[in-house]
Amino acid sequence: MTVNQSHFFAHLSRLKLINRWPLMRNVRTENVSEHSLQVAFVAHALAIIKNRKFNGNVNPERIALIAMYHDSSEVLTGDMPTPTKYYNPQITVEYKKIEKIAQNKLIAMLPEELQDDFRPLINDDYYSEQEKHIVKQADALCAYLKTIEELSAGNNEFKLAEQRLKKTLSERSSPEMEYFMQIFVPSFNLSLDEITSE
Repeated sequence: MTVNQSHFFAHLSRLKLINRWPLMRNVRTENVSEHSLQVAFVAHALAIIKNRKFNGNVNPERIALIAMYHDSSEVLTGDMPTPTKYYNPQITVEYKKIEKIAQNKLIAMLPEELQDDFRPLINDDYYSEQEKHIVKQADALCAYLKTIEELSAGNNEFKLAEQRLKKTLSERSSPEMEYFMQIFVPSFNLSLDEITSE
């Protein structure tokens, strides 16, 4: 049996080469691959919290998978800085078009018999509004956590980003996000000794 080779996972493995926050000095550089994993952790937790504490009925595993793939198209587009991406509505619309082309190109790299399995994870047209909302919350939360880490390390470059993300989190607020913020976020202001001393 002859099988055509696919470059899909070879492309995804290069997400670790794409740095986030490209216009800002970083104490520690963050790449898209590690960011995606953290967003998956947080989105999964938000979904569980929503179900357990706030009468939600979402699928935490699907949300975690969507979060894993939510920035996968950036392997083709790179990570455009948020201030540029949202500078004006026209840039945002055009970037979304580029993002959609990149999503479809990634899907097309897969063997045809697997495309229907991955399309609902990579192409955000297949996300429900609730799934989109939770992943966007997790994405913003993880960006906010990055600002906390950078500011804790004395990098004031992230001051305005922290303020902007606080505003974003406030706009995307939900009971599950407030719960996460109260229970889990304060630890990010502590040192390793402080979080391991108990």
